[in-house]
Amino acid sequence: MKLVVCDVGPRDGLQNEPVVLPPSVRTELVNRLAGCGLPRIEAVSFVNPRLVPAMADAEAVLASVVRVPGVVYAGLVLNEKGYDRALAAGVDEIHYAFAMTDEFGLRNQNQTSELGLEVGQTLIGRAREDGKPITVSFIVSFGCPFAGPVPAARVLGYAERLLASSPPDEICVADTIGVGVPSQVSELVGGLLALGVARVGAHFHNTRNTGYANALAAVEAGASVLDASVGGTGGCPFAPRATGNIATEDLVYMLTGMGVETGVELEPLLETSRWLGKQLGKELPGLVSRAGVFPGIAS
Repeated sequence: MKLVVCDVGPRDGLQNEPVVLPPSVRTELVNRLAGCGLPRIEAVSFVNPRLVPAMADAEAVLASVVRVPGVVYAGLVLNEKGYDRALAAGVDEIHYAFAMTDEFGLRNQNQTSELGLEVGQTLIGRAREDGKPITVSFIVSFGCPFAGPVPAARVLGYAERLLASSPPDEICVADTIGVGVPSQVSELVGGLLALGVARVGAHFHNTRNTGYANALAAVEAGASVLDASVGGTGGCPFAPRATGNIATEDLVYMLTGMGVETGVELEPLLETSRWLGKQLGKELPGLVSRAGVFPGIAS
């Protein structure tokens, strides 16, 4: 079995850090991740730099990346303006995200869930015309810091409406604030597959120490893509107390030990995690980079 691991460290991992890394360092991070065998990297986001200073100069970062054949370099967009920038910058894949609650959506991108759906339908149509693969992520699929629990029926309802009008290449459910548990993951991933979603992805934060259990549940339920962030960096500027994503190296260690093929090399990934910690001036949350690979777990 082969599973796609998408490293979102250059985007989600850095957007909430107090240390703003210059474009050259962000470019080096992307290049290092590609060198580890990551098949997909969310390299940049095309958002307002005044609101998210850490994501400024996305075009410069992407222009300086040394493209590795076979690696997908994706960019996050939240609206048509972002899509225009991403297309002009030459991303391989579009990632669009909208919130499953109005309360979060209005804070995160100044739009309700209904408007988010409409924008998504428009962007999928444009991506089809432009020949670009597009993933749609459902933010706060498991719970919202402002509205509370999010019913699975609401998430699956938006998926069903999206499929009926403009099916994307992939739908990703995101536990943006790290409140989900494995039973919820199984319900959502299984529900999306039952609706006929071509490819299901999942995005977990480890805020309440359930991120890796949730990742395992997603794999067992049939997800074929998992997001993770090197070192376990990450968080959302618009979500109070949101902490980092699951660490890419910790996820790959677990999957490798289970016999799940990812194509990612652990040792260079551990070095990249340690290097990033030095750039940010702190020890990162990921654990395998501290403990090392145990004998018997292939690298």
